[in-house]
Amino acid sequence: MSTRTIPMTDDLYAYYLSSSLRESEVLVRLREATRAHPEAGMQISPEQGQFMRFMVRLTGTVRAIEIGTYTGYSTLSVALALPDNGRIVACERREEFTQIGQPFWREAGMDGKIDLRIGKAAETLDAMIASGEQDSYDFAFIDGDKKNYGVYYEQCLTLVRAGGLIAIDNALWSGRLVDESLNDPASRAIRTLNVKIRDDSRVDMSLLPIGDGLMLVRKLPENSDFLEK
Repeated sequence: MSTRTIPMTDDLYAYYLSSSLRESEVLVRLREATRAHPEAGMQISPEQGQFMRFMVRLTGTVRAIEIGTYTGYSTLSVALALPDNGRIVACERREEFTQIGQPFWREAGMDGKIDLRIGKAAETLDAMIASGEQDSYDFAFIDGDKKNYGVYYEQCLTLVRAGGLIAIDNALWSGRLVDESLNDPASRAIRTLNVKIRDDSRVDMSLLPIGDGLMLVRKLPENSDFLEK
């Protein structure tokens, strides 16, 4: 029993992975391929990928959205958990990132479930809303450019159905948010969104200290007038 989340030392983290991680061989190899990339720090952790697969199955997700695909590890993690008729719209601005992951998608037989859309995510999501796709997605993962997190949050609230789940990465921003003097655009955006979600009566929420902090948001039905105290 503990009154707070326990610190994750290197030894404990190694035990944590060895005793609980289920990761397919193709995911392992994609993660290893990403590790050699100059911007490898953008990769989610394997335990977060497993947790996302768990959430996708738990919620019965069929239609998913991802903002910030990078090399596609998180994309493949979600796709592997989708049913045969499932589909994930993967938004990424830099096509060269996705070229690393696409061979692994094909090898895993998941490329047919992944609808990759290259371009600015905000424009892609606006087009989806304009085409009448609001309230039709079950799950969204936000991991794109941090300064636009507030925009992506509102767009996903429009696209995700009532009862659907939104997961927002980097909500703890490597612990930097406790430094109030840190006022760069990314830090401001994450700090602002965390508080907004905490006070948002449209959603239920929980912030988990997994990876770099994962904010979970469940969209509530309209006029539910719910805000946990």
